[in-house]
Amino acid sequence: MEHSEDHVDHVLRQWRAERPDIDPSPMGVIGRISRAAQTLSKRNRAVFARHELQPWEFDILATLRRSGPPYQMTAGGLSGASMVTSGAITNRIDHLVSRDLVTRETDPDNRRSVLITLTDAGRDLIDQAVTDHVNGEARSLAALSPTEQDQLAALLRKLLLSHGDAPAGAQAGAAPSRR
Repeated sequence: MEHSEDHVDHVLRQWRAERPDIDPSPMGVIGRISRAAQTLSKRNRAVFARHELQPWEFDILATLRRSGPPYQMTAGGLSGASMVTSGAITNRIDHLVSRDLVTRETDPDNRRSVLITLTDAGRDLIDQAVTDHVNGEARSLAALSPTEQDQLAALLRKLLLSHGDAPAGAQAGAAPSRR
């Protein structure tokens, strides 16, 4: 396989010429992660836009959908899962309520808590959007073999864990099932 240069190779070559006293190789890893994130984010926004969703809307709807039946979480749980302030989550929920994608009600078991529930329309929309999203991500990774994808995922997981990345909690903020 022929080796092609990317933009980061060009930057590294310039640094090596101008600052031979430093090893810029860490810039190669971080620069590629950053450029890949920007490219993938742009592609994701295009997928979401086809479904008339903003990235934050997709995030909230997907968080509710993957929480399982009854597709309901507390506002605080959504705030934690989305890593946004409670004020921001309130505004976002207001917007999604106005689009009839979620409902908001006071938790009858805890009057201080608000339950956010995915509506049927919200569930239909996120099911369509997530299918397109996953298909787009598969296309974005097509240059890598399945083994290479697994290796990259393992290396990125190791890097993220070394920086303290961990799940906030398996079901943090999930409302109890009411069957």
